[in-house]
Amino acid sequence: MMTDNEATALKGVTLTSSAAAKVQELIQAEGDAALSLRLAVRPGGCSGFSYDMYFDSSVDDTDIVNETDGVRVIVDSESASMVGGATIDFRDGGLQGAGFAINNPNEQRSCGCGQSFC
Repeated sequence: MMTDNEATALKGVTLTSSAAAKVQELIQAEGDAALSLRLAVRPGGCSGFSYDMYFDSSVDDTDIVNETDGVRVIVDSESASMVGGATIDFRDGGLQGAGFAINNPNEQRSCGCGQSFC
């Protein structure tokens, strides 16, 4: 179990209001109000690591949880060291397409796909 000092040392991930609204819309479409958005980091991708976002209804004791406009974002403690302080935005790009974008202050470099970083 994580101590209070360890938990406060790891920052969570926040959503912009537009991202929170889109996630809430998607959760409502799933029909399960207990769902939260989970952001994780996995080895792979063109730059070394890739983001993995999915809905999850379980929260572990070591997870970092932040809430924006009633929507929870969960990050496991290992991923939090690489994405702590990041912000997830939702952009409606019109002809360019819509999607989530992660602004991660911990990235040293990323690739053009926007899903892989180092």
